[in-house]
Amino acid sequence: MDSEGLRQLLSPSGQHVLAEAMQRAPRREDFLNHFNTLSRKFPAELARSAVETAILRREAASKFPQAQSMYFTREALEQATGAEVAAYRAERYVEFRRVIDLGCSIGGDTLALAKHLPALGIDLDPLRLQIAAANALALGLRDRTAFAQADLYAWLPARASADTALFFDPARRSRERRAFHVWDYQPPLEVVVRWLAHFPALGVKISPGVDLKELINFDAEVEFISMAGELKEAVLWFGPLKGATRRATLLPGPYSLTADSSVLSEKATLSEPLRYIYEPDPAILRAGLVRPLAQQLEAAQLDEDIAYLTSAEVRPTPFARAWEIETWLPFNLKHLRDFLRQRRVGKVTVKKRGSPLEPEALIRDLRLKGDQERTIFLTHFMGKPIVILAMPGPLKV
Repeated sequence: MDSEGLRQLLSPSGQHVLAEAMQRAPRREDFLNHFNTLSRKFPAELARSAVETAILRREAASKFPQAQSMYFTREALEQATGAEVAAYRAERYVEFRRVIDLGCSIGGDTLALAKHLPALGIDLDPLRLQIAAANALALGLRDRTAFAQADLYAWLPARASADTALFFDPARRSRERRAFHVWDYQPPLEVVVRWLAHFPALGVKISPGVDLKELINFDAEVEFISMAGELKEAVLWFGPLKGATRRATLLPGPYSLTADSSVLSEKATLSEPLRYIYEPDPAILRAGLVRPLAQQLEAAQLDEDIAYLTSAEVRPTPFARAWEIETWLPFNLKHLRDFLRQRRVGKVTVKKRGSPLEPEALIRDLRLKGDQERTIFLTHFMGKPIVILAMPGPLKV
């Protein structure tokens, strides 16, 4: 869909075609059939835009609760932050009078921010700006939003403003190629240095797979956010938006664990497997907060380089899942097979950290039979390979 296609789709006649396309609940693989049917009744380009939008709205439902009223392009939808994560981030800005969303795309973050304070979205792509404005109107936020076209490589605020904050979402993909380094973002992350001189309150969305070594020259909090146990994104928080050195946040919740530099540098407490084993959430792992979590749980690590925790007593926590350990032993395929067969274990779930073994291959080699179930952890204790056998779990604590 191009700008003219969007303009036609937003017209009264276009809305009629879109409503008919929506009634068909089309999927991507059915595009041609639905397009051919509608194009017999309506102009071809309008039919195409309507079917594409209906398909994207269906696919966007997992990210946006109000997707059935919104407009998208496929690339922009794939790159957009889900509404729940965007809403969580937007709460950091409530103390400011105005926010500028740099690289606003189709407006997902702009709209989340606009629920708290007036928001200006800036982007270079005119189609995405048109879509963002249409989304603001559809969601009843037109009076709290504005959109402007500008090149972020050249954009510089006219004057400093203590009551205005920035949110920056650099492009991390170009022509289907992902940018794995912060200097390859479009614009590169270094551009924020110029902006910070004018607006010290700045949040930056970055890849959750970022190499933390690339961030050492930035005086910012690094936050990793997971949603229902899946790592979603990372954010840099500068100036008055900064609240810690490192933060892991779990949604829904939110539940946050933070640490400063001194805590991050503390040595791990080690122990052999005790009664329980914990698997920390991915946000805890990426934020490097395994040791602070261990202190909170009064738990120990199995190995300096292994993120599993163990304790004699289980403590409720949103930051990790726990299993009750049945036994553990040095890894030996024959001994493991014999142990499981004696207990009539016919199904296992295999988890691993620090082990080169592939779970599927191990399950095949075990040749299990029986009606019992266990969870197996392939890992290290003090540098040596072990296997931990646990009840199916995880525990509900």
